[in-house]
Amino acid sequence: MAAPEDDAGAARSRRPGLSLKGRALKYLAAREHSRVELRRKLGPYAETPEEVGRVLDELESRRFLSAERFAESVAHRRGARYGASRVQAELAQHQLPPDVVRDAVQTLRDSEFDRAWALWARRYGAIPTEAAERARQSRFLASRGFSGDIIRRILRGETPELPAEE
Repeated sequence: MAAPEDDAGAARSRRPGLSLKGRALKYLAAREHSRVELRRKLGPYAETPEEVGRVLDELESRRFLSAERFAESVAHRRGARYGASRVQAELAQHQLPPDVVRDAVQTLRDSEFDRAWALWARRYGAIPTEAAERARQSRFLASRGFSGDIIRRILRGETPELPAEE
């Protein structure tokens, strides 16, 4: 005779799985996804690629799936640690419309110096006096996707402007 746990496990395995739409909504509930990302994640569960396309079209028409929200989400998540060029490269991998990428990256570029300076200050906090240390700090900021101009300004000792008090 089978143990009660075996019966419960067998019943669970006979339950129908999530529908394609249900799976997509589950992914979107956790965080924003791009259309490319959802297509890749849903592909193994679909009978045909057209089925995935129909589900994604429906989600977009109902505004559950949005390229703009995805771009803003990535910019917000990655912006504190990475420069605009690195975030732009990540967004490009998701095949988003160029105007959506441009808007998200422009928002990051507007605050790039402040973000780079905050990251540099947390990590180093002191202007390098030796060439080797200067190169190390420069490589650190460059690997995070900050522009050469921003790196030079930080290593020259510029600081972000404080907001004017009223």
